[in-house]
Amino acid sequence: MAGRGTVKPHSGFNANDDAEVLYKAMKGLGTDEAAILQLLTARSNAQRQEIKAAYKTLHGKDLVDNLKSELGGKFESLIVALMIPPIMYDVKCLRDAIKGAGTDEKVLVEILASRSPNEVSQIKSLYKREHNDDLEEDVCGDTGGHFQRMLVVFGHVELDSKFSFSEQIFLDALFAAGEQKFGTDEGQFITILGNRSNAHLRKVFEEYRKLSGYEIEESIQRETSGTLQEVLLAVVKCARSVPGYFADSLYSAMKGAGTDDKTLIRIMASRSEVDMLDIRAEFRKRFATSLHKMIQGDTSGDYRKALLLLCGGDDA
Repeated sequence: MAGRGTVKPHSGFNANDDAEVLYKAMKGLGTDEAAILQLLTARSNAQRQEIKAAYKTLHGKDLVDNLKSELGGKFESLIVALMIPPIMYDVKCLRDAIKGAGTDEKVLVEILASRSPNEVSQIKSLYKREHNDDLEEDVCGDTGGHFQRMLVVFGHVELDSKFSFSEQIFLDALFAAGEQKFGTDEGQFITILGNRSNAHLRKVFEEYRKLSGYEIEESIQRETSGTLQEVLLAVVKCARSVPGYFADSLYSAMKGAGTDDKTLIRIMASRSEVDMLDIRAEFRKRFATSLHKMIQGDTSGDYRKALLLLCGGDDA
């Protein structure tokens, strides 16, 4: 996945010079929003952290605080999101989703289903360090039943070594296709989906289709409902294609009346250095428009300009 982002490290990077550009853009009356958005969308997250440190050294001020006081609305939210280190940003989004009024289950599903086991384990330890709380306990306290169990198993990829890879694939698929595929054995089904790598799951889905005659998604839709169904479908989508999952999420965030700006900001900020090129390609393949065009039609002002720079081009 390396190098599939639209945002790359800036080659002639100088943290002090960038800190000065930002300082000038914000000092005195009025703010040069264009200078801020062009600079920050053209630096990697690691470089933004260096700029933050240089700004503090040169001006004795916190860059993010200054940005917050000079910018506003959705544009401010996007720029602030870009200034947070990636794992820290995931932790912040999860914390906000759990601790706000009512749990935003969509955020829990999106982050935990799409991150690698290694990332999930980093998220869990940083969450503990930052908030002195256990992420799994917080999720359990805020969600219920099978949905909660599913979220708890994320990040524990482990296989029973008694079986060879192909035997395990067959057993998992056989179990999923059996009479008890859901209902009383939802827990076992959750374990298969939560404890297997994406490559393993793709083979299980293939085997499942041969055994049952159905795509796994059809069975999940038929046999489950509510948030459990959402989380299972998200895991299946991510196992099939993480960029495809994000393309669908971005489309849902912008289609119809109104825009889900929180989702738009979260995905554009967190995937711009990871797989935005692949998300764009999937978007174009799945929908009758490009991600660039949809952002253009759905947003405005500096917020739109910054999003389009993160999108990095139009696949017309």
